[in-house]
Amino acid sequence: MPMKTPYADLPLERLFHEHPHVRDFLAALGLAELPAGPTLASCLAALDEERLEDVGLERQELLARFAAYMEGVERLLRPQRATIGSVTVIGGRDKSGAAENFTLELRPGEVTCIVGPTGSGKSRFLADIEWLAQGDSPTGRRVLINGAVPDPGRRYAVDQKLVAQLSQNMNFVMDLSAEEFISLHAESRMVAEPAAVTRTILDLANSLAGEQFTPATPVTALSGGQSRALMIADVACLSSSPIVLIDEIENAGIDRKRALALLADRDKIILMATHDPILALMGERRLVFKNGGVARIIATSAAERANLARFEEMDARLTAVRHALRNGEEIAGEF
Repeated sequence: MPMKTPYADLPLERLFHEHPHVRDFLAALGLAELPAGPTLASCLAALDEERLEDVGLERQELLARFAAYMEGVERLLRPQRATIGSVTVIGGRDKSGAAENFTLELRPGEVTCIVGPTGSGKSRFLADIEWLAQGDSPTGRRVLINGAVPDPGRRYAVDQKLVAQLSQNMNFVMDLSAEEFISLHAESRMVAEPAAVTRTILDLANSLAGEQFTPATPVTALSGGQSRALMIADVACLSSSPIVLIDEIENAGIDRKRALALLADRDKIILMATHDPILALMGERRLVFKNGGVARIIATSAAERANLARFEEMDARLTAVRHALRNGEEIAGEF
């Protein structure tokens, strides 16, 4: 029996009006022009054998492909964040085999910082979450979604990924402007108003970047900070992934506090590897890594919050000095 979908039996005009992307699907198969018919199923049924041979598909396979395509579209449009109320990480072992002895629950809107020297296991921890490890990684950690073992289909799915990652190194190879790049992503996500979402993302990115860029700026010409700002705004507005892993945002040359607030406001679960004292104290907690394992979990205390205010004041003064240096001014007098 061929895979069946109710979309194939909708009146053709209604199908194309409510799902204009179906035209692109058919065009990609070489079926931009179809025999007349009240529904897509009837149009495909009226295709002659010569035309089917031209596109290299059997009649029943066409309907099956359309059903699989529409199922993929439904998954893409299905809001995922609402289904993720918590992510639980159950400790495994460090490089020496010593037990970590912790259970950590992460919730939307929370920021958890990850600190420790190079090689202490921070990247492995982020990878365990990204892979939804089930005791099958070198650390033996387990990751639960909403308190339960995630469905294997979700773990290995290529779409509807749970985790979006912003790495330190970011290079574009596409010959597109910033506006074209974001618009392409918005359309692929099938958002209702891609042009409006694109404008919002570009405005947010410029509010985060140290130096402004225009919608026409080629993505290959963006600076490291502008690239990170663009992708943070993109993740906040377009990505359906409820978990965001960020690697050392402090090196990006952007308004890092505002970037963090932007992601938290979108109910993302944020895990951030950082050595920046301000960012580390902005989180609800920080995980201290040693020898490949979590050695300690420190909840940010009221005393640390008080120090955060002092550090932010110091940072504001240093930022003023940086602006003065950038503008060619002398660093003299009060700053």
